[in-house]
Amino acid sequence: MKLLCYGDSNTYGFDPRSFFGGRYPAEVRWTDLLARETGWEVQNAGENGREIPRRSWEIDDLLHRAEGADLVTLLLGGNDLLQGPPFAAEDAAARMEACLTPLLARRAPASILLVGPPPMTLGAWTNQAVCLQSRRLAPCYRALAEGLGLSFADGGQWGVELLFDGVHFSPAGHRAYAAGIQKALSPLAKRFAPSP
Repeated sequence: MKLLCYGDSNTYGFDPRSFFGGRYPAEVRWTDLLARETGWEVQNAGENGREIPRRSWEIDDLLHRAEGADLVTLLLGGNDLLQGPPFAAEDAAARMEACLTPLLARRAPASILLVGPPPMTLGAWTNQAVCLQSRRLAPCYRALAEGLGLSFADGGQWGVELLFDGVHFSPAGHRAYAAGIQKALSPLAKRFAPSP
């Protein structure tokens, strides 16, 4: 099965502990852990700083990358919320709906998993207002997914540990996220299992 993981720095595997901001090695990143555990072909389409696609070239990039994938996961919204008030969880959900509309014109809803990002915590990059909106994002995404007929998973339920900045997954957080998303994807992936 071919899986496209489209996301931001937490999909890319950004490690803020590095002086210049590095990347976790493959043995730490959740996408690589998922590939090793399942045998799926996992494309890591994470990019540092990525917000929910809304410009035409960003939408085109997502559509192009999704063309050859059996399943697509979207883990986005944190960078949008980091803009701070008045931008809120509802605004991120509206932006996500506008992003999903052209994607749904090309593929079945059952082939898309929308993930509510693990809520941010107070840290070097965050404040109370941003943390509050990040906690409100998953319910907004859940309602959106139900309305569009998509699968939804709440990453906030997977015990994902964040680092000092309040935003990025720790190595343990990557392991927890990999385990959580594998459980969420397994029912969707069954239809791509080879016949006995």
